[in-house]
Amino acid sequence: MSTLIRQKKKAIQLSPFQKIIFSFFLLILIGAFLLMLPFASRNGEWTSPIDALFTSTSAACVTGLVVRDTYTSWTPFGQFIILVLIQIGGLGVATMGMLASLLRQKKIGLSQRMLMQESISSTRINGIVGITRFLIRTAIIIEVLGAILLAPTFIPEFGILKGIWYSIFHSISAFCNAGFDLMGFKGHYSSLTTYSNAPAVLLPISFLIIIGGLGFVTWQDIATHKNHIRKYHFQTKIILLMTFILLVGPAIYLYAFEYKNLHGSERILSAWFQSTTARTAGFNSTDLSDYNGITLLYYTILMVTGGAPGSTAGGMKVTTLFIILAILFDYFHGTKNIAIFHRSVSQSVINQAVIVFILYISMLVFGGTLISGIEGISLKAAIFEVGSAIGTVGLSLGVTPTLSTISKLIIALFMFVGRVGGVTLIYSIISTKQNPHQGKYPEEDVAVG
Repeated sequence: MSTLIRQKKKAIQLSPFQKIIFSFFLLILIGAFLLMLPFASRNGEWTSPIDALFTSTSAACVTGLVVRDTYTSWTPFGQFIILVLIQIGGLGVATMGMLASLLRQKKIGLSQRMLMQESISSTRINGIVGITRFLIRTAIIIEVLGAILLAPTFIPEFGILKGIWYSIFHSISAFCNAGFDLMGFKGHYSSLTTYSNAPAVLLPISFLIIIGGLGFVTWQDIATHKNHIRKYHFQTKIILLMTFILLVGPAIYLYAFEYKNLHGSERILSAWFQSTTARTAGFNSTDLSDYNGITLLYYTILMVTGGAPGSTAGGMKVTTLFIILAILFDYFHGTKNIAIFHRSVSQSVINQAVIVFILYISMLVFGGTLISGIEGISLKAAIFEVGSAIGTVGLSLGVTPTLSTISKLIIALFMFVGRVGGVTLIYSIISTKQNPHQGKYPEEDVAVG
């Protein structure tokens, strides 16, 4: 009998990828139930299950798309639940589970170490407990420093208690790349548009977004080697290079081609902030509906790209985009092997990057077409909305609150996929084990292009 039980347990044993998906799913359900409660809503009534589920998904997947304004719709209790979901979703459920085990001084088993490794996209399992301690400690320090930097603006404006709460909320929301805000009393879904001329608000939030989007493993690499860039890991160099390009390039573009739409005297600051928030966070200091179609297309590309692997950001990841660009560059230069920073990229990594790229582009096109057809809105607005969801960004052209139930569920699904990641999704569905009896068939050429 005991043998049969062990066999059944072994048969239903989840892989690390499946555990990550299941843990996020469970977190979302718990959050949705709590947000449904009457004392989570300002009207004192039960919140509809679909709105609670959408909000919980957006918070746990650190997206920021909302069907209800966070300040005017949710009580302080509801806002606190949203903040907890953002914190757990940003750092990862596996990280919080590891923290609980460390606080209880419980022995960390191999399965938990493997789960943590996949959660933060670490290339090695050795020393994963030390990495976890480092990232939790660093995250807390950064969020506290962010709140301290925001406090001199928010406390004089809102009073001591409310000012401290606003500082903490927006610091965590920015660091976790969530994009939730509490500025709805200045206008529904107004985000940070009233602070377009406030460097004391936009600069701390932008740097919190950047740090959160770099990834936990990147932090440790930088902390270990400091200014010795040559000693940085291969992946760290790619992340830093792509982050720089995807911050500076769009900022220059926005300043040059959207100058009239960058409101306020601090147009350079506004361009920088919009470039920062477009790829991962979803805070907004200008009205996106004023931007031209080409700019919105670039925004969509930035949103789908996302941040670094193992970071608080979602999306396709900057490393994937880098590999795709490297493939194109080397192909047109007639190079057989992709070599970057005097290192070659393995064929398995190339294959994975191509698959993830195709997956995200397919979701973008299919989802945008589907939402456009269901809601009867322009394809531009629908694709922008879907790009924001799968990139877990949270920017919107004002479409989200008007969505029907089926479209809310579709967008929620895209937010979930964008947060858990394309690789996690693929490996949770298919088996990574190769069939030892599968032989290699003769190769044939096929004309393409």
